[in-house]
Amino acid sequence: MMPDVPSQHEEEFEQAFISRERQDRIRSGKVACALVMFLMPAGVILDLWVYPERVREFFQLRLICSVVAAGWWTLHQTSFGLRHYRLLGVPIAILPGFFIAWMISVTEGPASPYYAGLILVLLAVNAIVHWSTVESLLALAALYLFYLVACARWPIAEEQGIFFNNIYFLVLTGIIVVIGNYLYNQLQLREFVLRFELSQNRRTLEEANQKLIELDRVKSQFFANVSHELRTPLTLLLTPLQSLIQEHKSDLGSPTRDLLLIMQSNGMRLLKLINDLLDLVRLESGKMEVNSEPVDIDRLVHGVANAVKNTAQDRAIEVEVMIDHNVGTVVADSDKLERILLNLLFNAIKFTPAGGIVEIGVTRAERELLLVISDTGAGISQEQLPFIFDRFWQADTSAERKNQGLGIGLALVRELVEIQGGQVSVDSELGKGTRFTIRLPYNEIDRRSTDGAKQTEPSDSNASPQVSLHSDSGDNKLGEIDRQAELYPSMALLRASLRPVGNDTDSKKPRVLIADDEPDMLLYLKSQLSLNFQVIEAVDGRQAIEKASQFLPDVIVCDMMMPEKSGLEVCRELRERSYTKSTPILMLTARADEETKLTALAAGANDFITKPFSTTELRVRLKNLVDTFHLQQKLMRQNQILEATIEQLKETEVQLVHSEKLASLGRMSAGIIHEINNPLNYAKTGLYVLRNTIDSPSTDEKEASLEVLQDIQEGIDRIDRIVSDLRIFTHPNVTQIERIQIAELVTSALRLLSHELQNKIRIENEISSDQTIWANRNQVTQVLVNLLQNAVYAVGKKANAEKPPTIWLRALQDYEHSLVVIRDNGEGISPENLPKIFDPFFTSKDVGEGMGLGLSICYRIMQQHGGSIEVRSEPGVYSEFILRFPRAADGMAAA
Repeated sequence: MMPDVPSQHEEEFEQAFISRERQDRIRSGKVACALVMFLMPAGVILDLWVYPERVREFFQLRLICSVVAAGWWTLHQTSFGLRHYRLLGVPIAILPGFFIAWMISVTEGPASPYYAGLILVLLAVNAIVHWSTVESLLALAALYLFYLVACARWPIAEEQGIFFNNIYFLVLTGIIVVIGNYLYNQLQLREFVLRFELSQNRRTLEEANQKLIELDRVKSQFFANVSHELRTPLTLLLTPLQSLIQEHKSDLGSPTRDLLLIMQSNGMRLLKLINDLLDLVRLESGKMEVNSEPVDIDRLVHGVANAVKNTAQDRAIEVEVMIDHNVGTVVADSDKLERILLNLLFNAIKFTPAGGIVEIGVTRAERELLLVISDTGAGISQEQLPFIFDRFWQADTSAERKNQGLGIGLALVRELVEIQGGQVSVDSELGKGTRFTIRLPYNEIDRRSTDGAKQTEPSDSNASPQVSLHSDSGDNKLGEIDRQAELYPSMALLRASLRPVGNDTDSKKPRVLIADDEPDMLLYLKSQLSLNFQVIEAVDGRQAIEKASQFLPDVIVCDMMMPEKSGLEVCRELRERSYTKSTPILMLTARADEETKLTALAAGANDFITKPFSTTELRVRLKNLVDTFHLQQKLMRQNQILEATIEQLKETEVQLVHSEKLASLGRMSAGIIHEINNPLNYAKTGLYVLRNTIDSPSTDEKEASLEVLQDIQEGIDRIDRIVSDLRIFTHPNVTQIERIQIAELVTSALRLLSHELQNKIRIENEISSDQTIWANRNQVTQVLVNLLQNAVYAVGKKANAEKPPTIWLRALQDYEHSLVVIRDNGEGISPENLPKIFDPFFTSKDVGEGMGLGLSICYRIMQQHGGSIEVRSEPGVYSEFILRFPRAADGMAAA
């Protein structure tokens, strides 16, 4: 059965397994044959004690068995045996079993003690040859058959107990042999699978390692080639540039000179970075050589200290040099020593705050030169100390880190120290400072080898960084530029990072805020944008947020990686503030991958541009952003004006609704007064009668008094209903929604118009008391009063009516709406007026008879209820208004 092996390795596994099995079977078979060859003749000793009379006969049988076993051993080494190794296994057990069975048959049969020889053969099968289960069963079957044949010629019935005993132990031993071989073969197979997998994994790892080595070699070669190819165009850029600055200093204007200095500074930074990468590649490939020469340590160290003096003074840091008098001149590589010191000094200055101290100490300890650079800076945590000399490692890898770099300076220091046979170590404590110790071999000058020869002058490392580039040799020019690049500080001057607020007060220019931690980039962007923009500068993310909140620029140009706060954090914080929420932001980034762009847009950036970029493209993008921002501002102001106008319109609408109510009340006032006066007169008359009859004991007069009191009660109840209807009609609450009986609303409206309807118009009210709607009582009452007043007016204007003036009121329901229908048989509405009938101030009445707001207000009220109002009419025949109300309260809530 094939074990769990990947399909692509099945054939290889099978071949390997067969090869391994062949070796094991051939080896075990030869061992088994050798045992038969030597142990069978040795059994003559047993014959002498057990069957001495058959010694000669048995010895001959034993020799024959040994000779056959020797021939079988020889067969294992032939090509036939190697091809058919499985066929050679079982006969090895059958051969001694046959001869032992022969000896059993000629002695005592079942009682013969030689049956133990068969058990030894079985044990040998289990201990030495380790056949498969099938082969083990075949061997057992053959041995059992031999034993049964050997015992067949003897009276088994007489030796029944001994025979059964022998058979029992033979079968039991056979079972143990089969199970033992099976378990052993399984373990062997599992072990072989593990070994095979281990071998495959080792081979895969070796191949991967070879690929990595090759990729690393190709990468190093690529870096070397690219860096070398970059040095040539950089030289052709920096050499003419420096000549232009030096030779035409007086002819250049300030803006032009600033741009040239920016180009020079960043060209030097690029050249230094390329040189560092080249050195790392040379060190890794073992191609960097140590150029030993006599070096005056005092002059070299003081020269390096002078080279970093300007940078240290700019940051208010003191550089102290202490050199023992016994150091003198040592044979060393001055260029490498200088680069080691410069890297460590610039690193110390970078991480030391203002007012700190950087110390350089040089001593001699027997055969070692000790250089110690210590500072009072921020220090390094103990967890980070083991990694600071690793290539490309940085303590702070976040986008808002304060100090820039690629993490190759300290790695290069260690490589340059070790290539000279030295060691570098570091001690640091957070908040107190860092101490680097360099141990180099102290190689003295061999005076004997220099006697009579020209003494090599000590290297002068105290030269100024501004070296002349007008040498006739191209190599000299390149070397001078390389040296000048090494002396260029890796960090910006602190004075250059202090950005005053610009004095440009031209209010016609849009205002741009530029946020970048590179002073050169700030200066360049300002020079390119100041013609069209009022420029404000910020050197980190926190300052960008503060100045954006203070000056409210029209557009912001923000670098993605800045100290204090990254560009993404600046975007997020500005978007959270109401007054900078809509300010357009253009993100500057050196990363061109899709994920970075999507992250910038998700953080709130409106646009992004990758470095290097075209200033023309930058100006166009900024102009588009500013124009869009101004348009948004204009739209926002117009939106505010529209919102204020809408609020005024709403207030006016409320006033007009109130006016319309007052107008309706004015039209109903005569009828209401009449309706109130009638019950009041009844009450007065009744009170007069009661005063005259109050002292009369007559039963008839008491009954008359009760009737009078009943009339008074009915009159007061009628006044109460009229006053209640008026209160509901004029109530200011228009937001309370409740379930209302339609019949109750219609009765209230008819009561308010009872004087206009009395004895003039027939009312056909078909609304039952169980029909309800969800509505505001006040507003729907106003709608019904307006529609009924219009119906009264319409039927009153119709001349020569054949049918009596009538108003029909009905209430219906469908699946979604409750309907209220008001129909009259008045003069109707002309077709040309139907589309305009709900427009505000539209009216077909005569002057002084209405303002044209009644139906418009009805239309608005029905919209607020989530319903609608429809009109149908035929001139001279009828007009019908249909009110549709949602059947559920949430319909109006949604509206």
